[in-house]
Amino acid sequence: MKSYLHLFITYARYAALLLLLTGVFALFTASPVYGQQVTLTKVTVVTGKGRLPESEAMAAKILIEEVAKRTGLRWEIATQLPAAGDVIVLQQAGAKNKVNVPGAPPLSLQAEAYRIGSMQEKGRTVVCIEGRDSRGVLFGAGHLLRLLQYQKNSVGVAANLSLAEWPEVPVRGHQLGYRNTANSYDGWTPEQYDQYIRELVIFGANSVETIPFAGKPSPHFKVAPEKMNILISGICKRYGIDYWAWTPVETDLSDAAKRAAYIVECETLYKQTPKIDDVFFPGGDPGKNPPELMMPLLETLAPILKKYHPQARIWLSLQGFTPAQSQFVYQYMNTKLPAWMGGLVCGPSSPPFEETRAALPARYGLRNYPDITHTVRCDYPVAWWDPAFNFTLGREPVNPQPYYYANIYRHTVGFTNGFISYSDGAHDDINKAVWSQLGWHAGADVRNIVLQYANFFFASDIAATAADGILALEKNWEGPIVANGSIPATLQLWQNIAQKHLELSGNWRWQMCLLRAYYDAYVRERYIYESALEQRANAVLLKAKETGVVPAMAAAEKILQEAVTAPVKPEWHQKIIELCEALYNSVQLQTSVAKYKASGSERGAVLDFLDRPLNNRWWLEDEFKRIGQLTDKERQLKALDTLATWENPGPGSFYDNVANVSKSPHVVRGEGINTDPLMRKSDNPGFDWWDGGMSRKRLSWMMSLRWPTGLLYEQLDSTATYTVQVTGYGESLLKANGQRLQPTIYGKGIGERKVFPIPAGLIREGKLLLTWDTIDEEHINWRQHSRVSEVWLIKEK
Repeated sequence: MKSYLHLFITYARYAALLLLLTGVFALFTASPVYGQQVTLTKVTVVTGKGRLPESEAMAAKILIEEVAKRTGLRWEIATQLPAAGDVIVLQQAGAKNKVNVPGAPPLSLQAEAYRIGSMQEKGRTVVCIEGRDSRGVLFGAGHLLRLLQYQKNSVGVAANLSLAEWPEVPVRGHQLGYRNTANSYDGWTPEQYDQYIRELVIFGANSVETIPFAGKPSPHFKVAPEKMNILISGICKRYGIDYWAWTPVETDLSDAAKRAAYIVECETLYKQTPKIDDVFFPGGDPGKNPPELMMPLLETLAPILKKYHPQARIWLSLQGFTPAQSQFVYQYMNTKLPAWMGGLVCGPSSPPFEETRAALPARYGLRNYPDITHTVRCDYPVAWWDPAFNFTLGREPVNPQPYYYANIYRHTVGFTNGFISYSDGAHDDINKAVWSQLGWHAGADVRNIVLQYANFFFASDIAATAADGILALEKNWEGPIVANGSIPATLQLWQNIAQKHLELSGNWRWQMCLLRAYYDAYVRERYIYESALEQRANAVLLKAKETGVVPAMAAAEKILQEAVTAPVKPEWHQKIIELCEALYNSVQLQTSVAKYKASGSERGAVLDFLDRPLNNRWWLEDEFKRIGQLTDKERQLKALDTLATWENPGPGSFYDNVANVSKSPHVVRGEGINTDPLMRKSDNPGFDWWDGGMSRKRLSWMMSLRWPTGLLYEQLDSTATYTVQVTGYGESLLKANGQRLQPTIYGKGIGERKVFPIPAGLIREGKLLLTWDTIDEEHINWRQHSRVSEVWLIKEK
């Protein structure tokens, strides 16, 4: 049983020192190019003699094959130094007849550590990769591959290369679930899995987690899921990395027969799988069994697992557990000290990291299960994401966010012994590379990681430009979409590179970045265009008294239909369709439920929302039908006036769609994500996903804040009378300048208004701050929690 006492002390008490050290060692990797370059063509890769450990043998294989793919060079393997010619030596620290490189930094004693040095000797270049163990050799080879400068029939390497690295956390991995709900994994072949796992290793990952109990079959399966998981385990064995199995308990453990059947299912898995290092049981999400039933089950399974995999350990998350249930697990761990457990896992809906680490005996690990794959309705949502992106890109688009996730990593790593990320497909590939590298150095330069990514996966001569293009994609999602004038510039950058590098057109990672660049720019153009159409339609509605109700509605509807009859940027629209087709062919990315059989509208189906209205066209069309059925003309005119002035209540009055970053000028924002990346101190907009994302309700009703930090109004008329109106859902305990307001109208349904008159004399010095008292609703599902969507401050005439 491994002890995590040393790790806990290191991270809990010396985190600052580690960050300082990582800053020092990051200097070795500040750029993929180290000073003066020498050119390598014909190279001999020298390995140890005899039967090598699998990961060490794989290091030479990876090095030779990946260089050949990028340059056409065919390097040879030997077990001793040739008399002439350039050489790359792969050796362990304890190897006989080691090659010593003068000036190479010391090799750490830590597992998986390595050092790389290069020198000029007798007219040739010698590059030496020395690992503390066989994995160290493997990761050293991966680092060299990230640094080499690739050209046709040659590679460049720094003449004075000198670096040493070791991982800060022992668990660095990603979940690659071969199941129907994945947006691409379920369409992969064993060969694609092999290559992808290899590439994760090249960027420093040492663990892969699969989902053996796949559930509903996928129409994309190339291999039966039970066979694929066995194959993935074998791939991990060949690369010498850890294999984890994620096995939720969705059966009712209080039913003895179902419990017995689940145990048989687990034993079959353990028996058939060639390599299992750890098994992770989520407490919930999915599953609803309390720990009083879960812990006895794990006690039963532990000896069965040990029978087939003697070194394997069991891990449990507290996802979905109540505070009392979490305390039950803490007490269990502290009193029974089970030797078969590796530790606990923090995932979505788990207790805070600091609570669990403090309650857990130091001998056990605490593994992070970070969601780096989703954008909304998740553990780490995009901060103040513009709704135009939410309504189109949805929950699972291509989502490179290297700086955001690096900030999250640095705020959580001090409590953990590492991570295996939650991933539902290839769309988060850049995030995986970033997390893998941060597992080596939390203080690593993020741009340099992305630079190495672009160098290895795209081309050396465009690495810097492509890296900045990736970082620009992250910036596309910051702030109001209209105000972000860099979005079209980002597209121009990617278009320019694409025109000059046609050879990248079949590269799926390239295709994903290009798709995002086009999609972001197209959404922005559509939003600007369709917002203007709605404003024109509102102007027509305001003239209904002169033109007539029916003609006004018909004219307004015709204007709104211009989004369909005269669409903006049709050439971009077509390019997005083509890129989605290319991505399905290259990496099985399922961007449409109908066309590519994505498992659901939230599973990366961005193509299905390419034309989803970004104004209130659908809602207005339905309102026109309702108003047309009214028999009272005055009621019709009043209803049209309400529609036309919805967001423009008149002089001296104000409107906020509180969760819309583009339409919330009075909303007080909480602490920024630079110091509050987990968003514990401030609310972040939530977006409802009704009718599979195709709800015809007013867009403003589908976004909300649980309770805004506040709405601040200044320079008001202190002699005037004001009324506050609110939409949202449920309760709304509103306060004005600290005083609870009493409603005269109190609609609790979606879109129903609450009306709160402000008492005379409450607004002093022209300043008003609206706040909300919180309500304990933890006993009900989060979807039924009260929330706020819109706020009007109406100056009464």
